Amino acid sequence: MAEAARFVHITKRFPGVVALDDVTLDIAAGSCHALCGENGAGKSTLAKILAGIYRADAGELHVHGQPVQFASPRDALQAGVGIVHQELAFCENLSIAENLCLSGLPARRGLLQRGELLQGAQAMLREIGMELDVRRLVGDLTIAQQQMVQIAAAVSGGARIIIFDEPTSSLTHYEAERSHELVQRLKARGVTCIYVSHRLGEIFKLCDTISVLRDGRHVATRAVSEWTHDELVQAMIGRSLSEYFPQHLHGEPKEELLRVADLTAPGKFSAVSFSVRAGEIVGLAGLVGAGRSEIAQAIFGLDPTATGSVWVRGQQVRPKNARHAVRLGLGLVPEDRKRQGLVLSESGTRNTSLPILERLARATWVRTRAERALVERLFAQLQIRTASMDARVDGLSGGNQQKVVLAKWLAAGSRVLFLDEPTRGVDVGAKAEIHHRIDELAAAGHGVVLISSELPEIISLATRIIVLREGKIVGELARSAATQAAVLRLMSAS
Repeated sequence: MAEAARFVHITKRFPGVVALDDVTLDIAAGSCHALCGENGAGKSTLAKILAGIYRADAGELHVHGQPVQFASPRDALQAGVGIVHQELAFCENLSIAENLCLSGLPARRGLLQRGELLQGAQAMLREIGMELDVRRLVGDLTIAQQQMVQIAAAVSGGARIIIFDEPTSSLTHYEAERSHELVQRLKARGVTCIYVSHRLGEIFKLCDTISVLRDGRHVATRAVSEWTHDELVQAMIGRSLSEYFPQHLHGEPKEELLRVADLTAPGKFSAVSFSVRAGEIVGLAGLVGAGRSEIAQAIFGLDPTATGSVWVRGQQVRPKNARHAVRLGLGLVPEDRKRQGLVLSESGTRNTSLPILERLARATWVRTRAERALVERLFAQLQIRTASMDARVDGLSGGNQQKVVLAKWLAAGSRVLFLDEPTRGVDVGAKAEIHHRIDELAAAGHGVVLISSELPEIISLATRIIVLREGKIVGELARSAATQAAVLRLMSAS
């Protein structure tokens, strides 16, 4: 079979780290080829070299049999290579149509042809089976909708090689299925798909070949039929990953830590009532738009329009803002870690201690020794990989950034922790570590509210699952009754 792309002895270094070390592998034309590995293994770096975002320090790159040296993504796109990024990049103050057509706005005599702009954008969305008002601002879309718009932009470019870098990391089951159908349609048209994902189920479903990278080195490349799930995980992390039974389930839930009654936010959700007890993990399941994240934000004091009653440890309260919520013992790991969970220009130390600076201060001066001791303990506990605690968090991998967000709320000692998509874009090794820590928190007497679009994650961890549809609670399932089919029926009213 002809080669679409070939990497020959590729090496790429960044300050303090070798991201790729002498990597050689081939991508067959017309195939769907998976790149697998933990965060920091080099998958995205290799993909970005092919997409013209990075240039290799050593080695050769061939596209359709020809040696190439891309100086920019534009060069790569002209050679027929497109990319769907894991981290979204849009002009949020512009419309969907303007973002999709930004590189070629239709104009005559210097005047924008708005009708052609809207028609062109609608055609791009229809190609991936998506219906949205293209006049909407991108900043008003959910993360899942933004990700689908990004896929539409890459597909419409006519690329013969398309790199999908975590394309379903923030999509629900149904949206991910639509993305899978799109990949299969592209393969049928002869487009080569390079697929980077931590969701192993979709790797086995979509891909023909799997290449594994570990610590910047190429470990193995085999046809998908030659891998088992356990073999793939072991190749990725270099050790066996056995499943465990959540320890918090051995104990009985204790006192009530949180109760909400008739919580309502106009246009988002209505009449929501539930409780969380010490030692429990309560799952919130639902499609994007069902109101899961909005409920967590309202309880955390981030929605001034919300009404209803909230009790924390038996006392009726009303969190006025995030600072008040933290003082009440609530913590929120948000869905979008970069915009809502981290100060990207600051260090891991500063991000971790941010919610508790008042506690660490003496006469307005932060006690740096106590701060560093706390952060060192949490970084070791969560196995956060960084050259230094003082390194900026925007230089960390997605998985390590997510663990810094979690460390922040562990530092705050939150008794009730809302986790909104806590393992989005996180590799299998980091995901297991985060799951284990969530389980430990519940076993230690914390209350956890888990919001996840990955049904296996929520089913395996939750003590019970509350299902939402169109802003209302439509059912609650005990762990013993929580199968994927049962949850999906409630989510979709089917």
